[in-house]
Formats: sequence, C-alpha cells, structure tokens
Amino acid sequence: MLGDDTTRDRLWRTAARQRGYFTAAQALKAGYSYQAQHFHVGRRNWIRIDRGIYRFREYLDLPSTDTDHLVRWSLWSRDRAVVSHATALAVHDLGIANPAEIHLTVPPGFRARDSAVVLHRAALGAADVEQHEGFKVTTPLRAIAESAADAVDQDVVDSAVSEALSRGLTTRRRLLRAAQELGARAELGVERALREVTA
Repeated sequence: MLGDDTTRDRLWRTAARQRGYFTAAQALKAGYSYQAQHFHVGRRNWIRIDRGIYRFREYLDLPSTDTDHLVRWSLWSRDRAVVSHATALAVHDLGIANPAEIHLTVPPGFRARDSAVVLHRAALGAADVEQHEGFKVTTPLRAIAESAADAVDQDVVDSAVSEALSRGLTTRRRLLRAAQELGARAELGVERALREVTA
C-alpha cells in the first residue's frame, strides 16, 4: 500500500542518518501510530533497544561499526548528550583508550540517569563538539583535556597526546591551554604527557 510505503520511507530516511535507530516520537512524526509501532515491534520488523528507542531489523544484518551503540545514547538523551572523555578518545582512535564504560557529557540541568553510562555535567561550547553519524562527540583536544581532568591512567593520556601531535590534530600550546581551562589535575596530566613525548 502506497501510504504505508511512504510512511516507512520517511522513517527509514530518519533512521538511516542514525545507523538504523529511531525513537517512538520520530516514528509518530513519520506517520506510525503507537498501535502501529506496537505491531512492528511484535512482528520483529523493529527491534526494541530501550524504552521508546527502536532499530530497523535490517541493520542487524549490515556491517556494524564500533560506534553504532553510541547513537542509542544520543537518542536516549534527546540529542543533549555528547560522547566525551575516554570514550571520545576511543571514537577518535587516539592512543590506547578502551574504556569499559560509556562517558557522556550532559548539560547541568539534565535529569535522566542510566547505570550503563557515566554522566559528566558541563556546558560545552560549539568549538568543543564535533558531529558524527548519529551522535556528537567532544573534539580530540577537549577529549584529551577532560580525560586528564578525570584522572584516567597516565598511559592513556600520554598515548593520546603523542598521537594527536603526530597526526597534526593540535599543538602543544593548544593542549596546555585546554587543560588549564579544566583545572590543575588536567594541566598536570597533559604536562606529564608532553614531557613524555619529548623524552
């Protein structure tokens, strides 16, 4: 039926920008009533990921990336969370960061919680954030500084700083300035990393 195809096409276009994920609100906007949504979940056309978050079944058969799951957290936060800290280092493939937890930075007034993520509260500026497919992530510069401020293993900061400099992503001066803005712990971690690079 043409109407159903058009409805599905609209939702598919939205989901395609989000690695196949979408929210109940996005499905409603595309033309799916809550009853129709329930039907598609029951038929396993849509996979229920979380309360009000789904994914087209077809995406389970497609090659996935290491960052697919981060789209889910962007949708969970209603696009207010930014992937950050050591998780952002891993997204940028900087150094040896391989965090066991997902780190997200959310605005100070953000109220939602989930035991699967570590939330940091900060008001990020546009210069601190990059858009990836379906989610936002802090820039390499910010990710290094906030990881140092969070007191991750010094080896993680050292390797991230070394790689960021060798790839030309930032400069020593910009790294130090970004660290200074986040406090003494960040500054100390970045200074140690810079000494390690020149040693």
